[in-house]
Amino acid sequence: MVNTSKKAVYAALFGNLAIAIAKLIAAIFTGSIAMLAETLHSSSDTFNQVLLLVGIKTSTKAATERHPFGYGKEQFFWSFIVATMLFGISGILSLQQGFVSLTNSSHRIQHVDVSYVILMISATFEANSLRVALGASKNSIEAKGEKLGIRSLINEFQESKDPSIITILVEDSAALLGIAIAGVGIFLSEQTGNSIYDSMSSLSIGCILIVFAFFLAKENKGLLIGESISRKDYKKVVGLIKSIPEVNRIITMRSMYLAPKDVLVTIEVNLVDGLNTDQIESVIDNIENNVKQAIPYVNPSRIYVELERDRFSDLYKRRRVK
Repeated sequence: MVNTSKKAVYAALFGNLAIAIAKLIAAIFTGSIAMLAETLHSSSDTFNQVLLLVGIKTSTKAATERHPFGYGKEQFFWSFIVATMLFGISGILSLQQGFVSLTNSSHRIQHVDVSYVILMISATFEANSLRVALGASKNSIEAKGEKLGIRSLINEFQESKDPSIITILVEDSAALLGIAIAGVGIFLSEQTGNSIYDSMSSLSIGCILIVFAFFLAKENKGLLIGESISRKDYKKVVGLIKSIPEVNRIITMRSMYLAPKDVLVTIEVNLVDGLNTDQIESVIDNIENNVKQAIPYVNPSRIYVELERDRFSDLYKRRRVK
């Protein structure tokens, strides 16, 4: 999954770099504030990808004594930085440019054909980047044995814990929307001779960026502070464990993502009476196997099973670590 994420990030990185340069040239030639806002947008997107790559790289570092569960949450951290700083800064700068241009009577647009060409090229690059990110989501959906469709894509977006893919999907969606708004603003300004529409486009792009920044920050905040597995996976795990005859009931089950494909699962269960040591060992193995069946990517060393039974000695009541 990391390789898939990196492929999507690299596609977005090179695409956004080319787009940012092209939009800057168009902004200089045309004097369009909307194109300048789009330049800021694409420039921030380019730097976003660099930070996402930093997160992917640092998240693969081996676990240490100080960080025994590894560095998987580095991806969540850098994605949070992308959302709060870069998206937010781009949005605020776009708003500022829009407000300034509204009060500047000398603001005029020229050579609009250049803007249209650049916007069309930008839309092509953004659509290709979005296609790569959607391809990564498609692979994830098919790996679960589900069919690709609108509903499965929505569920994948809601349940995905890969911040790189989520960020790229949001970025590219915002970029395509921003391109459309910039194009409409430039067109209306050209047709009416009133540059207010161009300024309003910049304001609209700024608002879109801020809204998307808030959404991404919220998603990554949940992962940073410790988000559990999805309700669907939770029910699947509980159902499989309850199917074990020796399990009387599940007392507690807690989970937390340590990385997009690294989840910690702790389970406390109550067993039926009359089990000997070997039988208890077998039940624990069955519980762990069922968890792995429900969540195929779970690391066995991240599954902790504790038996709750007052009359058990410390030999029976324990936390198991492989």
